[in-house]
Amino acid sequence: MTDLGMPALREVGIDFAREWIEFPDPADPGHIVRADLTWLLSSWTCIYGRGCQGVVEGREDDGCCSHGAFYSDEDDERRTERFAAKLKRKSWQHADEGRRLGISEEDELEGEPARRTRRVDGACVFLNRPGFSGGEGCALHALALREGLHPLETKPDVCWQLPVRRSQEEVERPDETKVLVSTIGEFDRRGWGPGGADLHWWCTSSPAAHVGAEPLYLSYGPELTALLGQPAYDELLRLCALRSAGSALAHPATAESRS
Repeated sequence: MTDLGMPALREVGIDFAREWIEFPDPADPGHIVRADLTWLLSSWTCIYGRGCQGVVEGREDDGCCSHGAFYSDEDDERRTERFAAKLKRKSWQHADEGRRLGISEEDELEGEPARRTRRVDGACVFLNRPGFSGGEGCALHALALREGLHPLETKPDVCWQLPVRRSQEEVERPDETKVLVSTIGEFDRRGWGPGGADLHWWCTSSPAAHVGAEPLYLSYGPELTALLGQPAYDELLRLCALRSAGSALAHPATAESRS
Protein backbone atom coordinates (compact mmCIF):
# COMPACT_ATOMS: atom_id res chain seq x y z
CA MET A 1 0.00 0.00 0.00
CA THR A 2 1.23 3.49 -0.79
CA ASP A 3 2.95 5.20 2.12
CA LEU A 4 0.80 8.31 2.28
CA GLY A 5 3.08 9.79 4.91
CA MET A 6 5.90 10.52 2.46
CA PRO A 7 5.63 14.04 1.01
CA ALA A 8 6.28 12.99 -2.59
CA LEU A 9 3.55 10.35 -2.34
CA ARG A 10 1.00 12.42 -0.46
CA GLU A 11 -2.60 11.46 -1.28
CA VAL A 12 -5.93 12.45 0.19
CA GLY A 13 -8.48 9.82 1.19
CA ILE A 14 -10.81 8.27 -1.34
CA ASP A 15 -14.07 8.91 0.50
CA PHE A 16 -15.28 12.48 0.86
CA ALA A 17 -18.35 14.57 0.05
CA ARG A 18 -18.96 15.02 -3.66
CA GLU A 19 -21.43 17.08 -5.64
CA TRP A 20 -23.18 15.42 -8.58
CA ILE A 21 -25.34 16.69 -11.40
CA GLU A 22 -27.78 14.77 -13.58
CA PHE A 23 -29.24 15.91 -16.88
CA PRO A 24 -30.82 14.50 -20.04
CA ASP A 25 -28.79 14.33 -23.22
CA PRO A 26 -30.21 17.10 -25.47
CA ALA A 27 -29.79 14.79 -28.48
CA ASP A 28 -31.37 11.71 -26.90
CA PRO A 29 -34.14 11.77 -24.26
CA GLY A 30 -33.37 8.12 -23.52
CA HIS A 31 -29.85 9.00 -22.37
CA ILE A 32 -29.20 10.48 -18.94
CA VAL A 33 -25.81 11.81 -17.86
CA ARG A 34 -24.67 11.75 -14.22
CA ALA A 35 -21.48 13.69 -13.62
CA ASP A 36 -19.26 14.19 -10.59
CA LEU A 37 -18.92 17.97 -10.44
CA THR A 38 -16.36 17.79 -7.66
CA TRP A 39 -14.08 15.80 -9.97
CA LEU A 40 -14.80 17.74 -13.17
CA LEU A 41 -14.24 21.09 -11.46
CA SER A 42 -10.96 19.90 -9.98
CA SER A 43 -7.61 21.12 -11.27
CA TRP A 44 -6.20 17.64 -11.96
CA THR A 45 -3.76 17.40 -14.85
CA CYS A 46 -1.37 14.71 -16.07
CA ILE A 47 2.12 15.33 -14.69
CA TYR A 48 3.92 12.54 -16.54
CA GLY A 49 7.56 13.56 -16.70
CA ARG A 50 6.89 16.43 -14.30
CA GLY A 51 6.77 14.72 -10.93
CA CYS A 52 4.69 11.62 -11.68
CA GLN A 53 5.61 8.91 -9.16
CA GLY A 54 4.38 5.95 -11.23
CA VAL A 55 2.11 3.10 -10.19
CA VAL A 56 5.00 0.69 -9.50
CA GLU A 57 7.65 1.55 -6.94
CA GLY A 58 11.02 2.24 -8.51
CA ARG A 59 9.51 2.71 -12.00
CA GLU A 60 8.51 6.38 -11.89
CA ASP A 61 9.42 6.84 -15.55
CA ASP A 62 6.66 4.38 -16.55
CA GLY A 63 3.89 6.60 -15.23
CA CYS A 64 0.74 4.46 -15.43
CA CYS A 65 2.12 2.36 -18.31
CA SER A 66 3.78 -0.38 -16.25
CA HIS A 67 0.93 -2.85 -16.68
CA GLY A 68 0.19 -2.23 -20.35
CA ALA A 69 -3.29 -1.30 -21.57
CA PHE A 70 -6.28 -3.64 -21.64
CA TYR A 71 -8.34 -3.22 -24.80
CA SER A 72 -12.01 -2.32 -24.46
CA ASP A 73 -12.96 -4.53 -27.41
CA GLU A 74 -11.71 -5.94 -30.71
CA ASP A 75 -12.22 -2.62 -32.50
CA ASP A 76 -9.98 -0.92 -29.96
CA GLU A 77 -7.23 -3.47 -30.58
CA ARG A 78 -7.54 -3.23 -34.37
CA ARG A 79 -7.38 0.56 -34.28
CA THR A 80 -4.27 0.42 -32.10
CA GLU A 81 -2.68 -2.07 -34.50
CA ARG A 82 -3.45 0.21 -37.43
CA PHE A 83 -1.64 3.15 -35.88
CA ALA A 84 1.20 0.97 -34.62
CA ALA A 85 1.86 0.02 -38.23
CA LYS A 86 2.65 3.69 -38.91
CA LEU A 87 5.40 3.85 -36.31
CA LYS A 88 9.02 3.88 -37.43
CA ARG A 89 11.99 2.49 -35.49
CA LYS A 90 13.37 5.98 -34.99
CA SER A 91 10.28 6.95 -32.96
CA TRP A 92 9.43 3.58 -31.36
CA GLN A 93 12.07 2.10 -29.09
CA HIS A 94 10.56 -1.39 -28.98
CA ALA A 95 9.59 -1.62 -32.63
CA ASP A 96 11.55 -4.84 -33.12
CA GLU A 97 9.72 -6.62 -30.30
CA GLY A 98 6.39 -5.23 -31.41
CA ARG A 99 6.89 -6.34 -35.01
CA ARG A 100 8.31 -9.76 -34.14
CA LEU A 101 6.00 -10.75 -31.29
CA GLY A 102 2.96 -8.57 -31.98
CA ILE A 103 1.79 -5.59 -29.97
CA SER A 104 -0.71 -7.58 -27.88
CA GLU A 105 -0.74 -10.47 -25.45
CA GLU A 106 -3.30 -12.62 -23.64
CA ASP A 107 -4.09 -11.92 -20.00
CA GLU A 108 -6.98 -11.98 -17.54
CA LEU A 109 -9.18 -9.15 -16.29
CA GLU A 110 -11.65 -9.63 -13.44
CA GLY A 111 -11.42 -13.39 -13.85
CA GLU A 112 -12.08 -13.34 -17.59
CA PRO A 113 -9.68 -13.76 -20.55
CA ALA A 114 -8.60 -10.39 -21.89
CA ARG A 115 -6.07 -8.90 -24.26
CA ARG A 116 -3.77 -5.99 -23.65
CA THR A 117 -0.72 -4.30 -25.09
CA ARG A 118 2.40 -6.41 -24.75
CA ARG A 119 4.83 -5.60 -21.95
CA VAL A 120 8.54 -5.35 -22.67
CA ASP A 121 11.06 -5.04 -19.85
CA GLY A 122 8.32 -4.35 -17.33
CA ALA A 123 6.17 -1.82 -19.17
CA CYS A 124 4.01 -1.27 -22.25
CA VAL A 125 5.60 -2.03 -25.61
CA PHE A 126 4.75 1.50 -26.76
CA LEU A 127 6.55 3.24 -23.88
CA ASN A 128 9.83 4.81 -24.96
CA ARG A 129 12.19 4.87 -21.99
CA PRO A 130 14.35 7.81 -20.87
CA GLY A 131 17.39 8.27 -23.07
CA PHE A 132 15.78 6.95 -26.24
CA SER A 133 16.87 9.15 -29.14
CA GLY A 134 13.34 9.30 -30.54
CA GLY A 135 11.98 10.82 -27.33
CA GLU A 136 10.58 9.28 -24.18
CA GLY A 137 6.92 8.58 -23.46
CA CYS A 138 4.16 6.90 -25.43
CA ALA A 139 5.11 6.33 -29.07
CA LEU A 140 1.44 6.39 -30.09
CA HIS A 141 0.90 9.71 -28.29
CA ALA A 142 3.88 11.22 -30.09
CA LEU A 143 2.58 9.86 -33.40
CA ALA A 144 -0.70 11.69 -32.89
CA LEU A 145 1.07 14.97 -32.21
CA ARG A 146 3.26 14.58 -35.30
CA GLU A 147 0.25 13.90 -37.53
CA GLY A 148 -1.95 16.65 -36.11
CA LEU A 149 -4.34 14.22 -34.41
CA HIS A 150 -5.65 14.08 -30.88
CA PRO A 151 -3.99 11.25 -28.92
CA LEU A 152 -7.40 9.70 -28.24
CA GLU A 153 -7.43 8.71 -31.90
CA THR A 154 -4.21 6.69 -31.78
CA LYS A 155 -4.03 5.20 -28.28
CA PRO A 156 -6.00 2.34 -26.66
CA ASP A 157 -9.27 3.52 -25.13
CA VAL A 158 -8.19 3.11 -21.53
CA CYS A 159 -5.10 5.25 -22.08
CA TRP A 160 -6.97 8.37 -23.16
CA GLN A 161 -9.97 7.87 -20.87
CA LEU A 162 -7.92 7.71 -17.67
CA PRO A 163 -8.40 9.16 -15.16
CA VAL A 164 -12.03 9.77 -16.15
CA ARG A 165 -14.27 6.78 -15.54
CA ARG A 166 -17.44 6.23 -17.56
CA SER A 167 -19.90 3.52 -16.56
CA GLN A 168 -23.18 2.84 -18.31
CA GLU A 169 -26.31 1.15 -17.03
CA GLU A 170 -29.81 0.64 -18.38
CA VAL A 171 -32.23 1.80 -15.70
CA GLU A 172 -35.95 1.08 -15.46
CA ARG A 173 -37.87 3.97 -13.99
CA PRO A 174 -40.97 3.73 -11.80
CA ASP A 175 -43.20 4.26 -14.86
CA GLU A 176 -41.47 1.25 -16.49
CA THR A 177 -39.69 3.36 -19.10
CA LYS A 178 -36.00 2.59 -19.58
CA VAL A 179 -33.08 4.98 -19.99
CA LEU A 180 -29.35 4.59 -20.45
CA VAL A 181 -27.50 6.30 -17.61
CA SER A 182 -23.89 7.29 -18.31
CA THR A 183 -21.95 8.11 -15.16
CA ILE A 184 -18.83 10.23 -15.46
CA GLY A 185 -16.56 10.25 -12.44
CA GLU A 186 -13.06 9.92 -11.07
CA PHE A 187 -11.03 6.82 -11.86
CA ASP A 188 -9.61 6.50 -8.37
CA ARG A 189 -7.72 3.60 -6.83
CA ARG A 190 -10.89 1.53 -6.60
CA GLY A 191 -11.32 1.78 -10.35
CA TRP A 192 -8.40 -0.66 -10.70
CA GLY A 193 -10.25 -3.30 -8.68
CA PRO A 194 -8.75 -4.98 -5.59
CA GLY A 195 -5.23 -4.29 -6.88
CA GLY A 196 -5.78 -0.56 -6.76
CA ALA A 197 -4.95 -0.43 -3.08
CA ASP A 198 -1.47 -1.75 -3.87
CA LEU A 199 -0.52 0.88 -6.45
CA HIS A 200 2.66 2.69 -5.47
CA TRP A 201 0.99 6.04 -6.18
CA TRP A 202 -2.13 7.24 -7.91
CA CYS A 203 -2.45 10.74 -9.27
CA THR A 204 -6.13 11.60 -8.84
CA SER A 205 -5.78 11.67 -5.05
CA SER A 206 -2.45 13.49 -5.05
CA PRO A 207 -2.30 17.27 -4.61
CA ALA A 208 0.88 17.14 -6.72
CA ALA A 209 -1.29 16.43 -9.79
CA HIS A 210 -3.97 19.02 -9.03
CA VAL A 211 -2.04 21.88 -10.56
CA GLY A 212 -3.80 22.34 -13.89
CA ALA A 213 -4.28 25.80 -15.33
CA GLU A 214 -7.95 25.09 -16.02
CA PRO A 215 -10.59 22.74 -14.60
CA LEU A 216 -10.80 19.18 -15.82
CA TYR A 217 -14.11 19.67 -17.64
CA LEU A 218 -12.25 22.06 -19.97
CA SER A 219 -8.85 20.40 -20.23
CA TYR A 220 -10.51 17.04 -20.97
CA GLY A 221 -13.05 18.46 -23.39
CA PRO A 222 -12.14 16.20 -26.35
CA GLU A 223 -12.16 13.08 -24.18
CA LEU A 224 -15.49 13.96 -22.56
CA THR A 225 -16.96 14.70 -25.98
CA ALA A 226 -15.83 11.28 -27.20
CA LEU A 227 -17.41 9.62 -24.18
CA LEU A 228 -20.71 11.51 -24.21
CA GLY A 229 -21.23 12.99 -27.67
CA GLN A 230 -21.06 16.67 -28.59
CA PRO A 231 -24.59 17.75 -27.50
CA ALA A 232 -24.24 16.15 -24.07
CA TYR A 233 -20.76 17.62 -23.59
CA ASP A 234 -22.01 21.08 -24.59
CA GLU A 235 -24.70 20.83 -21.91
CA LEU A 236 -22.15 19.59 -19.38
CA LEU A 237 -19.93 22.52 -20.31
CA ARG A 238 -22.78 24.96 -19.72
CA LEU A 239 -23.72 23.46 -16.37
CA CYS A 240 -20.14 23.24 -15.13
CA ALA A 241 -19.54 26.88 -16.06
CA LEU A 242 -22.63 27.91 -14.10
CA ARG A 243 -21.64 25.83 -11.10
CA SER A 244 -18.01 26.93 -11.08
CA ALA A 245 -19.23 30.42 -10.32
CA GLY A 246 -21.10 29.06 -7.29
CA SER A 247 -20.00 26.96 -4.35
CA ALA A 248 -19.40 23.43 -5.61
CA LEU A 249 -17.71 21.15 -3.10
CA ALA A 250 -14.01 21.33 -3.86
CA HIS A 251 -11.98 18.18 -4.45
CA PRO A 252 -9.79 17.92 -1.32
CA ALA A 253 -6.65 17.38 -3.39
CA THR A 254 -7.36 20.58 -5.30
CA ALA A 255 -8.02 22.41 -2.03
CA GLU A 256 -4.75 21.17 -0.55
CA SER A 257 -2.76 22.06 -3.66
CA ARG A 258 -3.91 25.67 -3.30
CA SER A 259 -3.27 25.97 0.41
